[in-house]
Amino acid sequence: MNKKIIFLFFSFLALISFSAFVAADDPLATLLKKLEEFTKKYPQEKVYLHLDKPYYAVGDNIWFKAYVIDGKTSAPSTLSNILYVELINERDSITKQLKLPMESGITWGDFKLADTLADGNYRIRAYTQWMRNAGPDFFFDKTIKIGNAWANEVFTKTTNVLSTEGNTDKVSSTIQFTDKKGSPYANTQVIYEALIGNKIVARGKELTNGNGEVVIHINNNQAGKSGKIIASIMVDKQKIVKSIPIKTTSTAVDVQFFPEGGTLVEGLPSKIGIKAINAIGLGENISGQVIDNDGSEVLTFETTHLGMGSLFLSPVAGKTYSAKVKFANGSEKTIPLPKVEKSGYALSINNNDSAKVAVKVMLTADLLNKGELKLVAQHNGGVYFSSTIPTTKQIALLSMPKKEFISGITQFTLFNADNVPISERIIFIANNSDQIKLDAQNLQSSYTKRGKVDLNFIATNNNKPLQGSFSVAVTNTSAVTPDLENESNILTRLLLTADLVGYVEKPNYYFLNHDLKTQTALDNLMLTQGWRKINWKLINDNQMPFLAYQPEKTMKISGKITKGGKPVVNGKVMLFSTSGGFFTTDTLSNAKGEFSFDDISFRDSTRFVVQARTDKNNKNVQIDLDIVPGQVVTPNKNTGDVEINVNEVLMPYLNQSNSYFDEQYKMGLMNRTIMLKEIKVVEQKVSAPNSQNLNGAGNADAVITAKDLQNSFSLSQYLSGRLAGITVRNGKAYLRSGARPMSINLDGMTMSDDFMLDDIVVQDIETVEVLKNIGNTAIYGSAGAGGVLVITTKRGAGTSDYNRYAPGIVTYSPKGFYVNREFYSPKYDANPDPKPDLRTTVYWNPHLVSNIEGKATLTYYNTDQPGTYRIVIEGIDVAGNLARRVYTYQVN
Repeated sequence: MNKKIIFLFFSFLALISFSAFVAADDPLATLLKKLEEFTKKYPQEKVYLHLDKPYYAVGDNIWFKAYVIDGKTSAPSTLSNILYVELINERDSITKQLKLPMESGITWGDFKLADTLADGNYRIRAYTQWMRNAGPDFFFDKTIKIGNAWANEVFTKTTNVLSTEGNTDKVSSTIQFTDKKGSPYANTQVIYEALIGNKIVARGKELTNGNGEVVIHINNNQAGKSGKIIASIMVDKQKIVKSIPIKTTSTAVDVQFFPEGGTLVEGLPSKIGIKAINAIGLGENISGQVIDNDGSEVLTFETTHLGMGSLFLSPVAGKTYSAKVKFANGSEKTIPLPKVEKSGYALSINNNDSAKVAVKVMLTADLLNKGELKLVAQHNGGVYFSSTIPTTKQIALLSMPKKEFISGITQFTLFNADNVPISERIIFIANNSDQIKLDAQNLQSSYTKRGKVDLNFIATNNNKPLQGSFSVAVTNTSAVTPDLENESNILTRLLLTADLVGYVEKPNYYFLNHDLKTQTALDNLMLTQGWRKINWKLINDNQMPFLAYQPEKTMKISGKITKGGKPVVNGKVMLFSTSGGFFTTDTLSNAKGEFSFDDISFRDSTRFVVQARTDKNNKNVQIDLDIVPGQVVTPNKNTGDVEINVNEVLMPYLNQSNSYFDEQYKMGLMNRTIMLKEIKVVEQKVSAPNSQNLNGAGNADAVITAKDLQNSFSLSQYLSGRLAGITVRNGKAYLRSGARPMSINLDGMTMSDDFMLDDIVVQDIETVEVLKNIGNTAIYGSAGAGGVLVITTKRGAGTSDYNRYAPGIVTYSPKGFYVNREFYSPKYDANPDPKPDLRTTVYWNPHLVSNIEGKATLTYYNTDQPGTYRIVIEGIDVAGNLARRVYTYQVN
């Protein structure tokens, strides 16, 4: 909705009242109507995950709640009902993926960190299929540290010394290898490879010195600057492999200058944003002077926060400008400022006033009286201000109230008379009216160990109670130390970083205080960071972007049936599964041969068989399922959050986690993986590789291999008279003593009764395990009463999601929904327990709902660990108002 301009100034003195509403036939109205239509067809989604804590240990659980909102309105999204959450390792490989059902933009889940995981820098990534159209820049993608002390025998500590010689970057990495107690592995051989990107730049063998150290020298003259060292060391005849990140090989600092609005124009004063970042992606403060082409100093400047700052410059006609930059190490470099245009526009915005936004539009004299300009302020397609601006004067000043804007990033775009964008600027709006206020009613300042905490809080917005969904995490700061400035939370994500491109260093810094210093730093971030942009040219030209992915409302299995390359019309398609019980349904194909089983729901690891026939029951058809390709894992953009020495940094937390895990292990509540010492295998023979025989591979009365079948034209032909006690009648196998056909288990799937032996091409068979005796068939229950044929195919070894064995039959193992686990919280008033309570996450509740009076209640018990306990509450209501509140108390 368009809002009214409070004031519009033309020239320096004239004050004119002006309405922001425009006539329906106005070019601006046409542009805004196109934008509205565009955003209706292509709404955006943003996702945030509230994690129970910022780092973890192998053996831990990662508990999380996901919030998915509409990018335009900030209300919980109703577009997608399925969310994907992934745990990604340092090799940019997906370790685990969860598929979660959502309702009203909310879901939750967890990852169990097995003790076989390596320590390192992991990522948690979350997205919907619809979000894939915008690209991974706008996924939730957070780097977390996972340490390993409980199941780890080798610890490393690495220090890097960087230098440059010509065009070659040099790194000297000193790696110390120690055991859990800190004792060095002295005089031990280390075999290593150093990679920059995917290219090996160094390899070799070294013996550790008396301190357990080796020094690895790396030379890098390629464009890539980050990589890793893969080092292996033998401990008690066991090979231990460690991956050590190389964050960068470069000492260079990149300095860029960003004119406000996009361009520098002669005679028009401009603010210029400055950004200096090192090769890791972290800001480095600089200072310097701006000099003109005559070598005269024009002004001095310095950055003030994380390498960002700004300066003001009034370009003079005929002049060019450079910045003479001085770095922290004393070195200097001269960098040209952006080119100064002779003609053009300048857009300047002052966002320091808490109540209003002041906008200045300037143009050069040659552009006077060249038609009306248009100014549009929008947030992800939602327009909050629009106006036409006459070009009768060189300066126009506008002012608009902040209360009319939604919290988050607002993009201002200036258009010329032809509706071509000529200048853009983003600002951050903090509007208290769309924030949820949380007030704790009965929180005490201190509690005892194992003390009961009963907490009520009231949720309000603009002094009115509201119903919302909240997530609550409680930790002990003596074990889980918060990094306040670098925290990722519901506000930093959904209001700030979800609309920005690239890495944002210490995002919560901008939300901790609201003073002028913080506001200035935030505005400098807006001047220098890339953002999610509206493609105005596409909108103006009525061009709609290509959408490869549609919103997922429900699970479905769909595809197409063809025969001889032509669609099969009215073909009968049957879907069935025996995973977790028997399930079957059927449908008919349409005029294009397409079929779909919609609105189905199933757990992960469910295996289906799709069987198709023509309307004349001809099984010689081809089934092609609709398979959505997986999302590619892009390199970690959060390079500034990568930690080289994860275990060392997390050691206080790991020590407490170890004690907790030991207690859990003693009580039988945790398992421990035992790594066997390295042995040499002289000969290995598996009679039925990849078999899913419930008795174990090869445990059968007879095993038929592909070699046995190589001269047979069908399975029924081979079985006829070949095996004692088996006959073949009407395409089915029978035990001589029984009237019931033998059950067929194909790659772990029990096939339907109408499945024939020759429905599968014999050349596709790897093994057939024949189960006749009750000792082998009992495990299959009633399905094994007539005997079982366990068939394993060459292409269906259980590792593929989608396998075609024969005409008219495919098996399919799509990703199913993850079944959430429940966080365990002890109740000590009813069940006193003498065992020590060393939990690192004291309490977690992903879905605490306030009632109609805005009240929510939670109860939990403290652990045996004293310290400052921290309660973090985050949440959202149906209107998209966000909540975050942090409380602390002492446990003595």
